[in-house]
Amino acid sequence: MTEQNDLATILEKDEEAVLKAWVAGQMSGGVRQGVVSEATVRDSSRAFLALFASAVKSAYDEQLSGEAWEAVRAHLTALSRERVIQGFSPVETATFIFSLKKPLFEALRKSLGKNLEALGDELWKLTQTLDSLGLVTIEAYQASRQQIIERQQQELLDLTTPVVRLWDSIVALPLIGTLDSERTQVVMESLLDSIVDNEAAIAIIDITGVPTVDTLVAQHLLKTVAAARLMGAECIISGIRPQIAQTIVHLGVDLGDVVTKATLAEALKIALRRVGMTVTKIATAKQDN
Repeated sequence: MTEQNDLATILEKDEEAVLKAWVAGQMSGGVRQGVVSEATVRDSSRAFLALFASAVKSAYDEQLSGEAWEAVRAHLTALSRERVIQGFSPVETATFIFSLKKPLFEALRKSLGKNLEALGDELWKLTQTLDSLGLVTIEAYQASRQQIIERQQQELLDLTTPVVRLWDSIVALPLIGTLDSERTQVVMESLLDSIVDNEAAIAIIDITGVPTVDTLVAQHLLKTVAAARLMGAECIISGIRPQIAQTIVHLGVDLGDVVTKATLAEALKIALRRVGMTVTKIATAKQDN
C-alpha cells in the first residue's frame, strides 16, 4: 500500500464505520434537532463520503484539482445553500466538514499507528484537505446567503412599489418609506411598465406614506415624473401634507408644472376630469332624471 493510497484504502475498507461515527458526531453537535432528520444527514454524508473517496483515490494532492474534486465542491455548495435556507449558521454548516476529522483521524491511527512518520504525514495532509473543504463550505454559505438577501431585498422593493389601476387610463403609485436611488429605479420601471400595460394617460404618485421629503427625494420624484411624461402620461403628486409643503418651500425645490394635491381622492377627481369623466352622487343623478 503506497503512502498516496493510504486514505483511499481506509475509506474503501472502513467506510461504514467512518460514516456511522461521522453521523453521530453531526447529530450531537452540528445539526439542529427537528430541522434535519438523522436519515437526511446520513444520506447526505454517505453521498459526500463516496465523492470524497473517489477524489482522494484519483488526485489526492494539495491543489485538490480535477473533476473528482469539482464534484466534491458542487456537493458542498448545494449543501451550504440548503443549510442557509434551513436557518443554519456558518459554524453549524462548516461542522459538516470539520466533524469528519475525528472519524478519519481514528481510522488512520488504527491503520498506521505503528508507523508514526507515515501517520504524521497522512494526518497533516488530511488536515489541510479538510480545512480547504471547510473554507469552500463557508464561502459557498456566504455566497448563498448574499444571493438570498439580495433576492429578498428586491422582493421587498417590488412589494413596496405596487402600481394600481384606478380607472380606465388612470394608474396610481402609492409610495411607502424613503426614496433612494435604487428604489427610484424600481419605481420608474414599475410605473412605466404599468403605463404601457394599461395604456394610462394619467399617473398619480401618492407620497402619503413617505415620511419626509428632502432635496434628494424631490429630485427622485421629478425624475419619475419626467420618465412618465416621456411615455405620454401626465403625473399628479398627491399626499402633500402641510409639513411636506413647508419643507419643499424651505428647500426651494421647484416642482415645475407638476400638479400636486393633498389627498389621493382629490388627485383622482382631477385625473377623471382630465380623461373626460366625472363622479356624481346617486341621489343627484336621480333628481336630474
